[in-house]
Amino acid sequence: MPPITFDIERARRETRGCERAIHFNNAGSAMTPAPVADYLYEYLRDDEVKGGYETAAARHDALENFYKATARLVNGDPDEIAFVENATRAWDMVFYAFPLGEGDRILTTVSEYGSNLIAYLQRARQCGAEVVVIPNDNYGQIDTTALEGAIDSRTKLISISHIPTGGGLVNPAKEVGRIARAHGVPFLLDACQSAGQIPLDVEELGCDFLSATGRKYLRGPRGTGLLYVRREWITKLEPPLLDQFAADLLDAETYVVREDARRFENWERYFAGQAALGVAIDYAMSWGVEAIWERVSTLAARLRAELADIREIKLADEGEVKCGLVTFQHARLSVGDVKDRLAEHRINVSTSSGPGMRLSYLARGLEDGLVRASVHYYNTDDEIDRFVAAIREM
Repeated sequence: MPPITFDIERARRETRGCERAIHFNNAGSAMTPAPVADYLYEYLRDDEVKGGYETAAARHDALENFYKATARLVNGDPDEIAFVENATRAWDMVFYAFPLGEGDRILTTVSEYGSNLIAYLQRARQCGAEVVVIPNDNYGQIDTTALEGAIDSRTKLISISHIPTGGGLVNPAKEVGRIARAHGVPFLLDACQSAGQIPLDVEELGCDFLSATGRKYLRGPRGTGLLYVRREWITKLEPPLLDQFAADLLDAETYVVREDARRFENWERYFAGQAALGVAIDYAMSWGVEAIWERVSTLAARLRAELADIREIKLADEGEVKCGLVTFQHARLSVGDVKDRLAEHRINVSTSSGPGMRLSYLARGLEDGLVRASVHYYNTDDEIDRFVAAIREM
C-alpha cells in the first residue's frame, strides 16, 4: 500500500507556533491549529461582550457538535459520549462509579499511569478489593497470555493505558479487548495519549469505557476531556458525583439520574472548550486519523534511528508497536539538563518522571526519568535534523 500523501505545507501554515519553536512536546500539549484557536477566541469574545448564558444558547449547535464529533472519532453514538474537564476526571467518573467489594480484582499493567494506580489502591483500601499487576511480555507491553490466565470469577475490571505516558509503546488494546469480551469482564481504556494519534474504534477495541484529553494529539484546548461509555453500561453505573444536570430532583426524597452518558457531566463546564474541542476533533478527522498515525509513526521511527547513532544516548522505548513518543537518557546529562539545553535552541520537549510510570521505571532502574520527545504530523524531517544536531552538540 503506497504511503498516504500529507499536505505538510498546509499543516504548518495552520500551526502558527511552528514559526516560533520546534515543538516535540505533543504528548504534553500539542500546538493548537489556527482554525481551532480562532474559534475558541471568537467564542470567548462572545462570552465577554454578550454574556456566558447568551453565548451558550446562541452556540447550542456547536456545543452539541462535540458529542457528534467524538462519536465519529471513536465509532460510538452521541448518547454514549460525555464532556469532562480532563482525561483523569473522565476516567475517575467511571472508575469510582464501578461497584467493587471485598476480594474483587482489578487487572492492570506494569506501565499503568500513576494517577490510575493511586485510584486502584485507594479503592482497594476502601472496599477490600485487590489490584493485580499483569507482567510484561518480552516487548515490555502487557502479556496478554498472562492476562487471560489471571482472570477468574473475582475479576471485575480490566483497566489499562493504551499508550503509557513514557516509553513509546502501544499496548495491544485490541487483544486485551478480545480477552475481556471472551470472559465477560468490563474493560476500561485510558486513551489519553492515543486519541488523535491512532485510529480508535470502540467496537474493534472491545472496550466498554474510554477516556481521553483534548490537549494532546487531538490538538484541542487545555481543560477539556471526553468519555465514552458503552450504552449497556450507562444505567448500571451511578456517578460518584451528581448535580441537577446529571439528575432530576423530583421531590424531597427522590431523584432520577439521566439515562445517557451525560450523567457523568456537571452542569457548569468549560463551554468554550467543549465547542472548540468539537472543532478540533472535526479538524483531526479532516486529515484522517489513519493518515496522522502513518505520518507520526514514520517521523518517530526516523527520530529513534537518528538518536540510536549517538553514543551518549540510550533509547528507552518499549513495545512491539511504537508510537510518536520517543524516550531516552543522556549518558552524562540529567534529563532536566537535556530539556534546558534543547530549550536554548527553541526546541520543546518534556521529561517523564517516575510518578507517571512508577512501576515500570522501578523495574527498569530509571531513577532519573526520561527525556520525552513527542512528534506530531506538523513536524518535519528538517526539525528532526535540527533536534539531532542539538543533541550532538551536547
